[in-house]
Amino acid sequence: MKKTIFLLFIVILIASCKERTKESTSIKEVPLTATQIMKKAHEKAGGDFWRRPKSLTLKGYGIFFRNEDSVKHEKHNMWRVFANEKNEAHKANGKVRIESFRNGEPVFIVSYDGENTYDLRGKQEKSEADKRWASNFGYGAIRHALDDGYQLQKMVDDTVANKTVYQIKVIDKSKGETFFGIDKEDFKIVKVAFDTPRGWHHRIYSKFFSKEAYSWLQSGQVDLYYDNKKANTIIWEDFEVNQTLPDSLFVLNKAL
Repeated sequence: MKKTIFLLFIVILIASCKERTKESTSIKEVPLTATQIMKKAHEKAGGDFWRRPKSLTLKGYGIFFRNEDSVKHEKHNMWRVFANEKNEAHKANGKVRIESFRNGEPVFIVSYDGENTYDLRGKQEKSEADKRWASNFGYGAIRHALDDGYQLQKMVDDTVANKTVYQIKVIDKSKGETFFGIDKEDFKIVKVAFDTPRGWHHRIYSKFFSKEAYSWLQSGQVDLYYDNKKANTIIWEDFEVNQTLPDSLFVLNKAL
């Protein structure tokens, strides 16, 4: 009798353990929503400080590809002043200046002062400028992805550098679409992709680094592609956040 009761107890115990294991496994397998993934990506990138910076300065160099040739620009810098809101992901807002030098001479300088676009030829026509910025602006959508009026959609997983990543579609207030790849292991933002006047554009972000002064995770390498053809690789060696940048930095009155 005692043996029978003992065996029955063992059977019940095993069944109970299996049920708890099943419940635990079930909990672990609940997939993250697009919003949950985005919140984790924001936290990894630097939280609220990263989401709403006033300005960003990036300094480094670039390698530009033309057919089978590559050319190094030994100085490639960007300055950015951010607007508080972003309604259209692929339209210029805030202020930006990008400059690239080779052998001490400017290969290109392009800037936007919040209203006008300039390059080495001077002020540009609006239609030409809009096409230029539409082929470049897009990453900023992820900083506003949790804002009112934005929508998130979880897409089929993507692959970046042989790793499976979450793919999240961010739909801005004007219904523009931008796709982001977010590392499944540590939630780094490793890819952005969107349609442009130059063709389908995507960037791969890698070699991340940070500085003690800021809650900010910066990609040290950005590889840019149009229609799956590599256009250039930018190596960022240093960055600063929330410096005061003068308005004059973004205005080119004449060619240099």
